[in-house]
Amino acid sequence: MGGSAMATGARWGMTVPFYDRSLARSKELVAELPGLGYTDVWSAEVNGVDGFTPLALASEWAPGLRLGSAIVPVSTRGPALLAMSAATLADLAPDRFVLGIGASSPAIVERWNAGEFVKPFSRTRDTLRFLKKALAGEKVTEKYETFEVKGFKLEHAPKVQPKIVLAALRPRMLHLAAEEADGAITNWLSPQDVRKVRAEIGPDTELIARLFVCVSEDAEKVRELGRWMLASYLTVPVYAAFHDWLGRGEVLRPMHEAWAAGDRQAALKAIPDEVVDSLIVHGDAATCRARIREYVDNGLDTPVLAPIPGGEVPITQAVRDLSPNAG
Repeated sequence: MGGSAMATGARWGMTVPFYDRSLARSKELVAELPGLGYTDVWSAEVNGVDGFTPLALASEWAPGLRLGSAIVPVSTRGPALLAMSAATLADLAPDRFVLGIGASSPAIVERWNAGEFVKPFSRTRDTLRFLKKALAGEKVTEKYETFEVKGFKLEHAPKVQPKIVLAALRPRMLHLAAEEADGAITNWLSPQDVRKVRAEIGPDTELIARLFVCVSEDAEKVRELGRWMLASYLTVPVYAAFHDWLGRGEVLRPMHEAWAAGDRQAALKAIPDEVVDSLIVHGDAATCRARIREYVDNGLDTPVLAPIPGGEVPITQAVRDLSPNAG
């Protein structure tokens, strides 16, 4: 299947900045993205760049691209600061900025940011409801279940209120995304898993997912790298529960048991090849593009590619070769 991203009925996103370079060195490649057929850039926020600065720069480097955060945690900033940051991006890129928020994880919220990871569903719901009011220019005085705001009003509310999408892995959060937000962001799933997620949100809610891609025909090398990535994510409780819901509980049990026992090497070896191959896109560029389109065919609206190093193809070339216009 060839043609542009829009011809496939999907958007086609890229993660910024790129894994092999700093944000300061990303300008030229970001500026190339629209000409390659990409429609979106999406940031992340873990322990590298923050979620907003790359988007602010991309708004100037590549005017026309949609900008999204995937995701900014709801418990590492106060509600008002989150609203101010979102309003700033919405002003820089009217009708092009999408605020992605989510619960994040205990490690990021508590161990790294000295916050409290409590009632993650409720905190996300409360933050969503506050932001919808604040970004509409309302003065907010309200006691939510997980926090209270007294008399906050944005000095300059954005002329175009940004859409808000939620990181959502299981039915309760997926339903909240469908009922009260503008979309859902998911992660670490196979093309077939998309159907199960889509069934929870219905046909009209935008579904976004970051897809980790390694352009390489050395499957064993990719699987070795992939096992490290999967072990670091799938042992996090929310992702363990997600894959249990998706039906991988038994096949991943040996990994979880070894990890819990402190045997990291045994945990890595316990991840079957088929799990790595299901969750990480790899192969030559044409194979990778076809795999990404499988996700789209199964109901994913916005694939957000994250080319990872380790293959024979440098990241710059991978970004070009994975573009919809390359097919």
